[in-house]
Amino acid sequence: MTVRIYDSKQQAVVDLQPLKAGEVSMYVCGPTVQSSPHIGHVRSAVAYDLWRRWLAYRVGRVTFVRNVTDIDDKVLVNAVDEPWWALAYRIELEFTAAYRAVGVLAPTYEPRATASVPEMHALIALLIERGHAYEALDGSADVYFDVRSWPQYGALTRQSIDKMEPAADADPRGKRDPRDFALWKARKDGEPESATWESSWGAGRPGWHIECSAMARKYLGDAFDIHGGGLDLRFPHHENELAQSTAAGLGFASVWSHNGLVNVDGEKMSKSLGNSIFAADLLGSVRPIVVRYLLAASHYRSTIDLRTANGSLEGGSLAEAEAAFGRIEAMLERARRVGELPETDVPDAFGAAMDDDLSTPQAVAVLHETTRAANAALDAGDKGAALARAGEALAMLRVLGLDPEDAVWHSGVSGTSGAAQTAALASLVETLLAERREARAAKDFAASDRIRDALAAAGILVEDGKQTTTWSIA
Repeated sequence: MTVRIYDSKQQAVVDLQPLKAGEVSMYVCGPTVQSSPHIGHVRSAVAYDLWRRWLAYRVGRVTFVRNVTDIDDKVLVNAVDEPWWALAYRIELEFTAAYRAVGVLAPTYEPRATASVPEMHALIALLIERGHAYEALDGSADVYFDVRSWPQYGALTRQSIDKMEPAADADPRGKRDPRDFALWKARKDGEPESATWESSWGAGRPGWHIECSAMARKYLGDAFDIHGGGLDLRFPHHENELAQSTAAGLGFASVWSHNGLVNVDGEKMSKSLGNSIFAADLLGSVRPIVVRYLLAASHYRSTIDLRTANGSLEGGSLAEAEAAFGRIEAMLERARRVGELPETDVPDAFGAAMDDDLSTPQAVAVLHETTRAANAALDAGDKGAALARAGEALAMLRVLGLDPEDAVWHSGVSGTSGAAQTAALASLVETLLAERREARAAKDFAASDRIRDALAAAGILVEDGKQTTTWSIA
């Protein structure tokens, strides 16, 4: 079977043709860790987790990269009462917890932007060498991409340069064209030195767009299969990624994929309306597996309208999802009392729906039809047919990441017990403490303090004794 996917650049559903047979490479723009995750972030993560699971089932090996933007204007602005890197790490942990809670698999690689600055330097230098970037005209250390040097600029969103809004990422006085966007941003007065890297153009930090291009290249090579992200990233972020990467001579992404957004009671979520639904509130209102079911049942490119019950999450769309998923769970419990469920492939109708641009509404409809058939067979006393249909339902649930018996819904972390989680936490903390001891031995007290503060931000209290260092959960 051929998997078909909507390519935002071609604005058409196309056959997915992986660069390597039996393998798929994916890069998805992850969070800018400036503030707590909301339902839109969770929706995007589930959408690409569904793609990843289906491609692994249908095609083979999937290399999945989702980045963390841990240095950005917004991170610096929001770091009021703590160092910017402590804020970034604390918020990153919130995102990780939200993703895990709804059964999103950990990425193959999850790079932080701050760990790939040398690769960004190399890509910027290549763009300057090829005549597509220049140092700022005002003598600062800013470096800009020259949009008029690249005739294909605007190809992703099908816009002409002259109709685009100016790039608002830097003072326009240093630009040849107001639409030129920043690749490297000179350090400004008042910004922390810890947010500054040296470069051949001067001290500063990377622009947002160059970060993803450099990380995608670092972990997936010059060309890869799918680039994903939320619909709100198409412009300017993805447009600029495409321009700078292809202008540098990279093949970059074969397919551009964008998931739809989330409305609440018919209105777009926004701070001004005060209707943002944060992940913690969402997951505290209903079982996480029901949240995943709700998000999976909608097509990934559609706009989800989350309906509340007079502003309460404990009703509306979530209550309907709880009831619908509960019927599937009840059938599985009935079937297991009759006998062991067989291992089987997903039904052809389910596979055809998933192959057709991940049409999960149709796939979930097949799941419910199979559930009704299993219940009918159980009512009729037809044990063989009941177990066969229940086995098919379980196969579909596993592909969708909705198996009620999966450990993720019982331990909080896929495949691990409470003891294993404690051991994993201890291993991570001890590793950081070892790095801190090395920093202290080298008299790099700034690095030592950064590690201590990052642990504190995560709720880990570090106490230094005369010869030993101990830690505890605050």
